[in-house]
Amino acid sequence: MTQRLVVKFGGTSVADLDRIRVVAGRVAKMAGDGTQIIVVVSAMSGQTNQLVEWTSSFGQLHNSKSFDEEYDVVVSSGEQVTSGLMALALQELGHKAKSFQGWQVPIITDASHSKARVQDIDKEVLENALAEGYVVIVPGFQGITEHGRVSTLGRGGSDTTAVALAAALKADRCDIYTDVEGVYTTDPRLVPDARKLDRLTPEEMLEMASLGSKVLHTRCVEIAMNYGVKLQVLSSFIDKPGTLITDEESGVEKPVVSSVAFSKNEAKVTIYQIPDKPGLSARIFGKLAEENVNVDTIVQIIADQDRHTEISFTVGVHDMQRTQEMLEVLRAEIGFSHVSAEGNIAKVSIIGAGMQSHVGVAQKMFQTLADNNINIELISTSEIKVSVLIRQEHTDLAVKALHDAYGLSGSGL
Repeated sequence: MTQRLVVKFGGTSVADLDRIRVVAGRVAKMAGDGTQIIVVVSAMSGQTNQLVEWTSSFGQLHNSKSFDEEYDVVVSSGEQVTSGLMALALQELGHKAKSFQGWQVPIITDASHSKARVQDIDKEVLENALAEGYVVIVPGFQGITEHGRVSTLGRGGSDTTAVALAAALKADRCDIYTDVEGVYTTDPRLVPDARKLDRLTPEEMLEMASLGSKVLHTRCVEIAMNYGVKLQVLSSFIDKPGTLITDEESGVEKPVVSSVAFSKNEAKVTIYQIPDKPGLSARIFGKLAEENVNVDTIVQIIADQDRHTEISFTVGVHDMQRTQEMLEVLRAEIGFSHVSAEGNIAKVSIIGAGMQSHVGVAQKMFQTLADNNINIELISTSEIKVSVLIRQEHTDLAVKALHDAYGLSGSGL
C-alpha cells in the first residue's frame, strides 16, 4: 500500500524564501517514491509576532468577542502566506502541489477564538487531491467555527493541526520538523552533554510536554495518544533520524528515568483555613476553570483540629495575580482566612516509563536535592513522573544534579 506521511515544518524551517525552497526539495524527495505527502506549515519566523503586535495596538477593544474573532483573522494570515509559497516552490521543482486553507478543508473547531480546539476534519477534499497525485499543503494553527468564522488553535497550534490531520487521514506517521535534532534528556542549552533520545512512549512525551519541555505541545501529544498516531521529532537542517514517539515495543528495556524537565514560569498559591465541607474545593477550582486558569499541582492537607483544610496549587506565573484576585472574591462565600501567592517558583520533574517497575526512584531524587541543599516545597507524583516545587534560583543546579544522578549523559540506554 502507498505510504502516507504528514510532515510539519515550524517557523524557523520556513523563515525565508531560501529555506522554503530547501524544505520543498526535501518534500520532493519524500514524494519521489510515490509516498503521499501532506505538508503542514507555520508562519515564517517572526511573522506571527508582528501580526499579534498590530492587533494589540487596538487595545481598547480587548476582551470583546468581536476583537477575538478579528484577532484570529489577522494572526492566521501568516500561515496562509507560507502555504501558498510552499506550493509554488514545489511546483517550481516540477511537482503537483496545492494549498488548502483551514476553511477549505474544512478543519472545524469550537468557537474559543485564539485557543480553539479541533472538533472535526472533513477528509474528502484532501483525499481527492492526494488521489490525483498532489502534494497537499495545509496551513497550521487555523480552522473555522461551525458559524463560518476563522479560528486559531493557540500555542503549539501547527503541531496540533499536523497530528489531527494525521489522525483523520490515517497517516503512517507524523513527522514534526524543528530546529533541534529530536527530544533530549533535558534542555541541552542548560546541560551541554544532554543526550538525544531515540524513542519515547507517548505517555513519557505527554509528561515532558506538560512539565516544561517545549519540543511538542501537550495537545498534539494527547491527540496522538488518543488516535494511535506515530510521531517523530527531527531536525529541518540535519538529515538524521530524530526521536520516535510510539507505543510499539522496541525490544529494549525502558530506562528508569528518561528525562529531567523543568519550568521556571510557575507560581504557588495557598488558601488557608478552608472549612472542611463537601463541595468547597469544587467551587474554588470551578471558578478558576470558568476563567480559563490552568491549575497544575494540587496538594490538600488537614491543617488543624478544627477540621480546616489548606490547599496549595500551581498556576502559570502570568495567572498569579488574576488567580489571587478571583479567590479574594470567593473568600466571604467560602469562609477561608486568607490567600498567599509566590512567583519565584520552579517545577523540576523526572520522567520515565521504567519507574513503574523500580523502587527507590523518588528517594534518589529527594536525596540528590538534599545533597545540594535544595529545599522541596511541594511534591506531586504519577506512575511515570515525580515533580517537585523549588525556589526558582535553584533550578539550574537541580536539573544538572538530577541529570547526573540518573546517568542521563553520554551513551546510556
